[in-house]
Amino acid sequence: MAMERANLLNMAKLSIKGLIESALSFGRTLDSDYPPLQQFFVVMEHCLKHGLKVKKSFLGYNKSLWGPLEMVEKLCPEAGEIAASVRDLPGLKTPLGRARAWLRLALMQKKLADYLRLLITRKDTLSEFYENSAVMLEEEGAVIVGLLVGLNVIDANLCVKGEDLDTQVGVIDFSMYLKNDIDDYRSEERNGQIAAILDQKNYVEELNRQLNSTVQGLQGRVESLEKSNSKLIEELAIAKNNIIKLQEENHQLRTENSVILMKAQQRLEVLLYGDLNCELDTYKQSRQGLDEMYNEARRQLKEECQLRQDVENELVVHVSMKQEMEMAMKLLEKDIHEKQDTLIGLRHQLDEVKAINVEMYQKMQSSDDNMRQKNDMIARLEEKTNQITATMKQLEQSDKDLLSQTRTLAMSFVKCASTDTEHQYKLVKDISF
Repeated sequence: MAMERANLLNMAKLSIKGLIESALSFGRTLDSDYPPLQQFFVVMEHCLKHGLKVKKSFLGYNKSLWGPLEMVEKLCPEAGEIAASVRDLPGLKTPLGRARAWLRLALMQKKLADYLRLLITRKDTLSEFYENSAVMLEEEGAVIVGLLVGLNVIDANLCVKGEDLDTQVGVIDFSMYLKNDIDDYRSEERNGQIAAILDQKNYVEELNRQLNSTVQGLQGRVESLEKSNSKLIEELAIAKNNIIKLQEENHQLRTENSVILMKAQQRLEVLLYGDLNCELDTYKQSRQGLDEMYNEARRQLKEECQLRQDVENELVVHVSMKQEMEMAMKLLEKDIHEKQDTLIGLRHQLDEVKAINVEMYQKMQSSDDNMRQKNDMIARLEEKTNQITATMKQLEQSDKDLLSQTRTLAMSFVKCASTDTEHQYKLVKDISF
């Protein structure tokens, strides 16, 4: 494994160095048919496949390179666009094809080194996909990622959509890296120029990144200012409408006041010597009524403003209540799904219990039949035992009768005998006992 890591590191160095030198000498945007670029992707594929764990699937054993690359999306949100683009490509059917497309898109975005640097820092995540002695988990992986930073000077325009990435055979062409001493000498002469160009390119890209971050911050501030400006414009329009209404009411009141003044002057001209006090009281009452109307209008305006504020507060409360209700509905749906899963599990258990009960019932019926057969056999055996006992009793009784008859015959034989010999006595004794 150590030798394989060293060989892959050397191949990565050669491929990256050759790609940078050829791209700088080429002098324009690279495409998919450029041989050094194709060999670079092949070498990177071998580096990423080194030490990859074999996972079991329904179709057999599989080494999926797409798994660790897909984890970059969780570590860096900017990589979500690449992952989404790879998933949406219609021609890709295998995880290997998706991984190859991801490498090409990351190179075009000039974020391949950044994404792989984030990936190798999470060794706990990589340990799920790689063996302990893999390139991505050792120092060689960090060196390769550092070398990939130099690829940011390359501009690539790769057509991923029309390319067949699922069935490509990744074979390293070693003939591209077999150079003589003259090529090495020329490459050493160009190292200074390439280093200067790389430094300038890195400086420009870093400056561009800072400017992009500044522009994004300014865009966020502009959006917030536009939102606040739109709210202020709406409030200003409402205030202007209220001012126009108040001006119209004021103008109407002034016209009414001027009409009343004209009428009062006409009355004064007609009735120069009339009841001036009565007219003055009438004028004061009309002026007082106008003042009351003006005060009432102002009071109504204040009430409408307060009502508008209350309505806005209620709207905010309703929005928060709606959000809480949506959250409660989601939790309720989750609880319902969990209860449904529990109910399904209980139904399976009930079916199993029913099957066990049926089996136990069948066993109980068979045991009852066996018990019945055994009881029948026991009854038959008892009946036979009773018969044998009765027969034995009859035999004992017949034996006793025979014994008594034998004794009687013996006694009669003794009585009838003419001579009482010892032999006859023994014969009678044996017969009697």
